[in-house]
Amino acid sequence: MDETTREFIFRELRENQSPYFDEGDIEHYYTKNKGKVKPTIYEMLVIKSEDSTVSVSGLNTADTSNYFLRLASKYRPHSSRILGI
Repeated sequence: MDETTREFIFRELRENQSPYFDEGDIEHYYTKNKGKVKPTIYEMLVIKSEDSTVSVSGLNTADTSNYFLRLASKYRPHSSRILGI
């Protein structure tokens, strides 16, 4: 994967704002998705959308799962096959 592609995926995942993945995860999912950028971003955003609410001693953080699911919907693959009845 070239640096431009890696940087694009990194930015679409909003990793600067909300770090989630370890170094090397982008390459792993990119390879897993056969070098396709959109499926890579979609899968990683869905993973990142896990419930992120944290509650410690009365301090609560907001759940960001819906935010990342909305971002993922932009990359969701569309099925174009005809379903049998």
